[in-house]
Amino acid sequence: MKAIVVYYSKTGVTKKIANEIARNMNCDVEEITDDIKRSGFLGYFRCGREAMKKIVPRINSLKKNISSYDLVIIGTPVWGWNISSPVRGFLHHYKNSFSNVAFFCTMGGSGDTQSFLELEKLSGKKPLATLALKTIDVKQNNFLDKVNKFISKLNS
Repeated sequence: MKAIVVYYSKTGVTKKIANEIARNMNCDVEEITDDIKRSGFLGYFRCGREAMKKIVPRINSLKKNISSYDLVIIGTPVWGWNISSPVRGFLHHYKNSFSNVAFFCTMGGSGDTQSFLELEKLSGKKPLATLALKTIDVKQNNFLDKVNKFISKLNS
């Protein structure tokens, strides 16, 4: 199965997991980007506000052709118990390009259940697997077992 990991990461936590999944699956990886300033104190509040209001921002075009993949693994940080707005923008733009999907999220506290439901609704696809990781576990490199179980589900 030809797979790609597509993710958004503000702080690098989600990026770390995306790269780990891509490395272990030997698949492509692409970061979702936009042109909105998200750094600093005001950027932090902007992210939460956009997530809670379910804003769909304009994202930059991807380099890869998403429709050429059998599996799109979508990664998002959880902001205010919701998916990040750039991932919402990605799903809005590319949702008709997916054959199969899997989801992963990183979060400081909670919000994975609601985020996975939103990802499923916006993608129009039931995920083959899901993975939720706490930021603290990622920073302490305490995530490999969970990532390997996630990948095993995708490979079965």
